[in-house]
Amino acid sequence: MTDAGRHLYDRAQRLLDDLADTHAEVAAFDGSVGGTLRIACFPTFGKRYVIPILGPLMSEYPALRVELDLTERLADPVAERLDLVIRMGELQDSSLIATKIAPLTRVLAASPVYLERLGMPQSSDDLKRHRLLDKLHGNDLLGWSDLLGSPASDKVCDRVAFRSDDFEALNSAAIAGMGIALLPAWVSGPSIKAGELIRIPLDDEAWNGKPPGIHLLRALHEPSAKVRVFTDRLKAFIGSPPIWS
Repeated sequence: MTDAGRHLYDRAQRLLDDLADTHAEVAAFDGSVGGTLRIACFPTFGKRYVIPILGPLMSEYPALRVELDLTERLADPVAERLDLVIRMGELQDSSLIATKIAPLTRVLAASPVYLERLGMPQSSDDLKRHRLLDKLHGNDLLGWSDLLGSPASDKVCDRVAFRSDDFEALNSAAIAGMGIALLPAWVSGPSIKAGELIRIPLDDEAWNGKPPGIHLLRALHEPSAKVRVFTDRLKAFIGSPPIWS
C-alpha cells in the first residue's frame, strides 16, 4: 500500500467507526432487541455468570446474536468495537461509561482436608508455614502483599506451591488440597457455600475494607436495547448481595 493509500485507509476506518457508532446510538432509541451483542470478560466469569443468562435471553429475543470473548487481557471496547467489557477492580479515568454490578471482594480459603493436615491459620504470620496458590505471569498478582506485607514477592515465591493463569484451575487446586488460595469471592464463593472450601477470616478480612467493583464498561453514552436488557439480566442473576456471598 502506498503512503497515500495508507492515509486514506486510516481516515476512512475512523469515519466508518464513527458512522457505526452513530447508527448504534440512533438504534438505541428504537427499543428493539436484535443484532450482535459483543462482550469481553474473564473466562471463568463468562462461563459461570454470563452464559447462564444468554440462553433465556436469546430465546426471548430470537433476533439477538452474541459474540463472547473470554480473555484475561484488558479488552478495549473502543478499539475492538465491543458493546460491553466486564472489568474487575479499580477503574482508570477514561471516557468509558461504567455500571457497577457487584463489589469485588476476595476470600482466603483452603480445603477441609488441607486445614486438617496443616491447621487453620490464626494470623497472617501463620501463612509463612503454609503452601500458597498464586496467579501465573508475575509475582503477587492475587494480592498476597495485603496479607504478607509489602514487598511480598520473595515471601510469596518461597511459599507458592502452585501457579496457574486460570481462576478455575486455582480454585480447583485449592479444593484438591494443594494450598491456600486468595481468590475473588465470585470464584471461590460457590465452593465455600458447597463446603468444598473453608473460608479463613484472618484479621477480619481487612483487605476487603474498601472493595473495588465489578463493572460493565461501554463506549457509547446511550446504551442500545440489547445492552440494556443484558445489563438488567446480569444484575438480576448476580443479585444483591451477590449469589456467591
